[in-house]
Amino acid sequence: MKKKISLLGLIFLLIFSFTGCGSKAKDAAEFDQATLQSYADIIVQSFSSMTDDDLNRFEDMSDLELNLTLMQSGIPVEGDDFLTIIEAWKAGMKECGTLVSIDKYELTTSNDGAVLKANATFEDRKGELSFSFDEKMNMESLTVNADYTTGEILEKAGLNTVLGMGTVFVVLIFISFIISLFKFIPAIEKKFSKKANVAPAPAAPATAPTAAPVVPQTADNDGELAAVIAAAIAAAEGTSADGFIVRSIKRRKSNKWS
Repeated sequence: MKKKISLLGLIFLLIFSFTGCGSKAKDAAEFDQATLQSYADIIVQSFSSMTDDDLNRFEDMSDLELNLTLMQSGIPVEGDDFLTIIEAWKAGMKECGTLVSIDKYELTTSNDGAVLKANATFEDRKGELSFSFDEKMNMESLTVNADYTTGEILEKAGLNTVLGMGTVFVVLIFISFIISLFKFIPAIEKKFSKKANVAPAPAAPATAPTAAPVVPQTADNDGELAAVIAAAIAAAEGTSADGFIVRSIKRRKSNKWS
């Protein structure tokens, strides 16, 4: 009985194994290298014969016009992905120069898609072209990888180091300059605080009216006194006061009249 159960288990295990292998073979068969290679060749040949102005015209197209153009070309690629591929091609040609030749393509597949690679020779250096496709064999991106010599790599590393260190030193010098200006801040604050504490000069008070000078009344009093004395003498004599003329009046030291 145990042997029968073991045999049945082995049979089921073999069945599942064959099923998995068939599924993997089916997934791998979905990516046709010849078809993908034809898409890549169309891109390479078309872009190689175009100028930068021709490539820029695709960027000026509307979404509808661009999608119709791509449908007519037979390349399964979205409009945004196609514009990204153009930018990658232009950057690669700027870095490596004009494309001269391409070697045989190699296809690498996975559950997420496929990558088609080929070594290429450019005018300035050698490199690699890499096309990425999704699981439906739609082209997604293009990458141009340049091959640099050891001297070029070291040169770039040195330039990056110098640029990085130079930037750091420039920033440090600028920070030191800013810190050196801090010593002037107390003096500036003190100067402005003095200006703020100075009170405005009080306004001049309104000019009080000047009192009129007191005019002595001595002369008027003497005249009245003389008139009274003249009237008294005229009354005592029984004559008119018109005949009397008072020349001067002098007050005696004692209060008694003589």
